[in-house]
Amino acid sequence: MKNLVFLSLIIFPFFVYCQDSNKDNAGERWSVEKAWEWHKENGWMAGTNFNPSSAINQLEFFQKETFDLETIDRELEWSAELGMKMHRVYLHNLLWEQDSIGFIKRIKAYLKVSEVHKLKTMFVLLDDVWHPQPKLGKQPEPIPFVHNSGWVQAPGAEILGDSLRHDELKNYIKGVIRNFANDERVIAWDLYNEPDNVAIQPDRVKIEVKDKYIFSYALLKKVMKWAREVNPSQPLTVGLWKGDHTLWGTPEALRPLERFMVKNSDIISFHTDNGPKITKEKIEALKYYNRPIICTEYLARENGSTFEAILPIFKANQISAINWGFVSGKTNTIFPWISWIKKYDSMPKIWHHDIYRKDKSPFSKKEVAFIKDQLIN
Repeated sequence: MKNLVFLSLIIFPFFVYCQDSNKDNAGERWSVEKAWEWHKENGWMAGTNFNPSSAINQLEFFQKETFDLETIDRELEWSAELGMKMHRVYLHNLLWEQDSIGFIKRIKAYLKVSEVHKLKTMFVLLDDVWHPQPKLGKQPEPIPFVHNSGWVQAPGAEILGDSLRHDELKNYIKGVIRNFANDERVIAWDLYNEPDNVAIQPDRVKIEVKDKYIFSYALLKKVMKWAREVNPSQPLTVGLWKGDHTLWGTPEALRPLERFMVKNSDIISFHTDNGPKITKEKIEALKYYNRPIICTEYLARENGSTFEAILPIFKANQISAINWGFVSGKTNTIFPWISWIKKYDSMPKIWHHDIYRKDKSPFSKKEVAFIKDQLIN
């Protein structure tokens, strides 16, 4: 009997140790081999940052009162007709706080429709861009002729600027990922869009987080840890967007924030609003990491970032590509960023973002034909 007790004392701690070891291993960054297996399985994909034309921001997209499945279905169908295979969709922590069960149901409803059109989705969980004070309820009407006047940050200045409140986001991050951790309709998780993007609009500078870099970096480290603890079947990423792009392939030269982003992403992602020359330089720099690369934002026509100029570069390098904007609507993203400062009183001759009007007439028939040729043929 004593021998059995003694043996159990040896075996039980060993069993517990094995379980704990497996738990520790579950939170590791994907190996290079696993990342390339993901790429091989999914192939080259193109799509758009999708927000239905009836929604001014991510809150209006997914709030119960304004969740417009009819418009979502129609516009996803148009994207599938172009040959698109994936979309990038922004979520928001306030939607989880308001009604987590209803929020998840609406995400599932969106995914059900996207599945009908054979589209996969990369979800974005946090965002440092535009208005620092998001609020639930009825969203503001668009300011005429102004780019993205109603887009909101997530979580926003109130939580981001108070590091003692960062843990309030834990249930949102882990809850959303856990609900879709093994959902084949979800292609990847973009944990944090453009961390340390500081609002420069005159009416928002005063309410923006001071020393935002410090708080964004601190929050990102926690978010990455929480996501790893869930251990989803899809890759995690945070996209480079800021700083000297010629240094993107030299991690020791990056700021700690950007270095953390590339060293912890399973697949490498980035943004470009530049023409072919700089876009190629960004790609060459990012090849240093020897992982699949995906561009999660491009298309700024007046900057030379057009479908005709950029999409063939991505295709030739097997870099999946997600442009900003699809159907022109409440976001007003056919207007350039400078519309925050320079006044417009009519439609721009060259659209900044977007492809279609609400009646499906395109900005350019020639451009649509080109996209179809690249994505379908």
